[in-house]
Amino acid sequence: MTIATTVAPAARQQGVAVSMQKINKWYGAMHVLRDVNLEVATGERVVVCGPSGSGKSTLIRCINQLEEHHEGQIVVDGISLDSDAKNLDAVRCEVGMVFQSFNLFPHLTVLENCTLAPMLVRHVPRREAESLARSYLERVRIPDQASKYPGQLSGGQQQRVAIARALCMKPKIMLFDEPTSALDPEMVKEVLDTMVSLAKDGMTMICVTHEMGFAREVADRVVFMDRGEIVESGSPDEMFSTPKSDRLRTFLGQVLRNQ
Repeated sequence: MTIATTVAPAARQQGVAVSMQKINKWYGAMHVLRDVNLEVATGERVVVCGPSGSGKSTLIRCINQLEEHHEGQIVVDGISLDSDAKNLDAVRCEVGMVFQSFNLFPHLTVLENCTLAPMLVRHVPRREAESLARSYLERVRIPDQASKYPGQLSGGQQQRVAIARALCMKPKIMLFDEPTSALDPEMVKEVLDTMVSLAKDGMTMICVTHEMGFAREVADRVVFMDRGEIVESGSPDEMFSTPKSDRLRTFLGQVLRNQ
């Protein structure tokens, strides 16, 4: 059974950043998203968790149409994701995304990676784009790495560059797809600290992660998915202290045992 998620009344008054209604998606015969309903309020921080293959990464990749949904309606920042290519371009300008595999251009310096999209997409002059990039590299605490290439950086540094690059587009919404899963354990904290700092600034964030400590500290809401459905949703205290479903209890038991 799919359980529709809700937004607190105070959050709803701020406006809805993302609305997903009855979203279905298939990979061939595999039904990976099943009548998913999700609303995320402006300024809300949502952590999506669940076992591998539950559909959580596919879900957030549908928000900027890196994955195309087959049924249902998605509205992002008031823009409906339909067949209009202009709508898709508009949404992608307002939604930043950080992947687990960094996806930096290896032949460009850190500074060039950060300035490319603002210059090409938003037509920001080079000097302004470089100033903006340096300010965000300062924000993620690696300003001294601007002239280096991604291959010269640690995994944690590369992920912080990826975050800075996304922020350089000044997005209204940030999506994180398991941003620490490809990192060595000692590098996880530096990336999570950067994300905590963003969250404290009120950025609308949807994060797929197994880092339950991050969820406890940052999330306004935790969404648990399994088998393509949203099984349960609530505040971190509710989800961790009094899980309602056996599936969530089993998942938390497995994940928390390893953290």
